[in-house]
Amino acid sequence: MLFIFSVLICKSFSHSSIPYSDQLSRNKLIYAAISAYASPPQSCMSLAFQNFQVKPQITVACDTLDDTCSGFTGVDHESQAILVAFRGTNRNAQLLVEAVETVFANNKSWVSGGHVSEYFSDAFFKIWTSGMKDDVISLMSRYPSYQVWVTGHSLGGALASLAATYLRYTSLVSADQLLLVTFGQPRTGNMDFATSVDNLVPNAYRVTHSHDPVPHLPGQGHHGYFHHKSEVYYNKNMGGWEICEKDESEKCSNGNLVDLDFEDHFHYFNLDILKLGFSNCLNTTPSGIQ
Repeated sequence: MLFIFSVLICKSFSHSSIPYSDQLSRNKLIYAAISAYASPPQSCMSLAFQNFQVKPQITVACDTLDDTCSGFTGVDHESQAILVAFRGTNRNAQLLVEAVETVFANNKSWVSGGHVSEYFSDAFFKIWTSGMKDDVISLMSRYPSYQVWVTGHSLGGALASLAATYLRYTSLVSADQLLLVTFGQPRTGNMDFATSVDNLVPNAYRVTHSHDPVPHLPGQGHHGYFHHKSEVYYNKNMGGWEICEKDESEKCSNGNLVDLDFEDHFHYFNLDILKLGFSNCLNTTPSGIQ
């Protein structure tokens, strides 16, 4: 695949008031996504944020198999941003593949439009109603001028996209105030849901890494699932990237369906996401790998 990579710069688009920033994703938001795997998140957040104030982590049962879903909120006064972060799956790659049919087989209508995975919808609302709603409203009441950053990796990316549309649909956040950045997000809902994200959340960026298989799950059209825009597609070493404005574009990860590798899913910006998160970021070597 031939395309020109832009390195370590921001690109501006007419539809976005918050352009994509490689530096923000690489140096802050990926650590927020990793922090969602930690318990508590503060130890990982301190690697990238100065004096970040974390609200209590919220962890709930999200199925009948003793799996949990989790998220947290907080505020970064240096960046003047409120953060909402969701944890990805705590299953290994094999179990994730085996769970695909269970996670995506059933869907339900979503408040902003379209249908989404019932699993994702139920997980979001369990976290939201277990304290996250109160934390977000409290922070926004205290800091109404701050941006709101919503992020997550894998399953956490799917929950983040639901959270972003919910915040907009309920008018808790303005469009120019909200930034959604996900990492390795699976397809979350159908085409109507994708359209609702495109319309409600113009500053939405799905970061994908080279041969990461999870953005291809479920297969395009399977149960009607379809990605929202905009995709930020990084090369193998995540040194260069390009943005695809279409919901589904062959110029980005859709054009790279061979030799899929779960290592690319678990490594973003040369960080071992699960090893760092589950160790509470005690391992802080440059590559994130011991």
